[in-house]
Amino acid sequence: MSVVRTRFSPSPTGSLHLGGAHTALFNWLIARHFQGAFILRIEDTDRERSKEEYFREILEALGWLGLDWDEGPYRQSERLPIYREYVDRLLAKGRAYYCDCPPEELKVRKEAALARYDKPKYDGRCRSRKLGPGPNTVVRFWGPDTGVTRWSDLIKGPIAFDNRELDDLVLLRSDGLPTYNFAVVVDDITMGITQVIRGEDHIPNTPRQILIYQALGAELPQFAHMPLLLAPDRGKLSKRRGARPVLEYREQGVLPLAMCNYLARLGWSHGDQEIFTREELVRYFTLESATTSPGVFDEEKLLWLSGQHMKAMPLPELAQELTPFLARVGISAPDQAYLTRVVDTLSARCRTLVEMAAAARFYFQAPGSYEEKGAKKFLRPETVPILQEVVRRLEAMPECHEADLNMLFHDLEAETGLKMVNLAQPVRLALTGRTASPGLYEIIDILGKPETLRRLDRAIAFAAGNS
Repeated sequence: MSVVRTRFSPSPTGSLHLGGAHTALFNWLIARHFQGAFILRIEDTDRERSKEEYFREILEALGWLGLDWDEGPYRQSERLPIYREYVDRLLAKGRAYYCDCPPEELKVRKEAALARYDKPKYDGRCRSRKLGPGPNTVVRFWGPDTGVTRWSDLIKGPIAFDNRELDDLVLLRSDGLPTYNFAVVVDDITMGITQVIRGEDHIPNTPRQILIYQALGAELPQFAHMPLLLAPDRGKLSKRRGARPVLEYREQGVLPLAMCNYLARLGWSHGDQEIFTREELVRYFTLESATTSPGVFDEEKLLWLSGQHMKAMPLPELAQELTPFLARVGISAPDQAYLTRVVDTLSARCRTLVEMAAAARFYFQAPGSYEEKGAKKFLRPETVPILQEVVRRLEAMPECHEADLNMLFHDLEAETGLKMVNLAQPVRLALTGRTASPGLYEIIDILGKPETLRRLDRAIAFAAGNS
């Protein structure tokens, strides 16, 4: 096999959404699996809708996902002379011609064709007029009137189109800008793309593009058309049906590897394995294992995967990932060694970095209030003697290691006859402000004795007045 070269070619007319990220990931994985090249190309010839802010956002989203590119980003808007050169080649071969049919006239002729139950395609009127360039003149492709265009799709299998269903598409608009179907072929030829991997909504474009390849005498790439992503209601995933920009998931605190893992599994499988490292995705990913049925986007499954990757991530790395999310809740530049101990208590309990930052807050800031329902039950005047006894015994302990704390609370349980919940929950509320938290002994060990005692004293004062 020749060196594999894939590409991702978004338009900077909006944010990178899940469907685009899905396509980018499949192309990136194939390039990395075969140790080839992944090319980033920006299709920005729509001058009115293309925005520099979207271009930057696309690059940022790909960077967050870890989809690095080997070449580019190339911009179509900077390649106009190349498209002109290839148009001239087709004109010289008699495979393209100028057309000056006004848009209003084309509309009338298409409506007339529909009225006759004919296909509303361009009727080829300018083929024999031998026009030259001029104002309001486009260049059209001279397509075949007979025959069938076929290809063997790497995912869908054999596909064929009757050429009579295709019309003489515009290659170059009157303003000198190329159309999508022409520009993409020229780009793929000049960039040496070997596999064109994209959504199945591009299948109708493929026969038109194949005919342009053939007219230029260029070798065809392999085509692979991926099933589209579906919304939970099994409609096409769209902005109205849950297709949020990729960077919103970053803001939500989803791990980028979890997003890649999840998107890879929408349309591809490797046995029954659900959780993959990035190295495993690259090692196992091939289009032979791609599915032909669409994947249904399930945000709960994505969050579950994010939680699984949190548990598997080395703790120092997880601490670094969490740091900017802690800054959002007012905790700046935490000590990384301390934070690593903190995330060790939370990694099995959280699905996103936003959840973890909220859960970690009490380790850095004493609770400003107590959970109302828990305080009514566990921080009452009658619990003051228990809390005071915990304070007395903690003060007498040289160290607050988990084994020593376990003995402290079990001794209290035996001496007082109280259930462990009635001993532990007042202390948990005092330290965290909540009735649910990581293990109490872990918390005390991490907070340290001086901070634990300060928080207990404050809770004792609160409980004494909570009548």
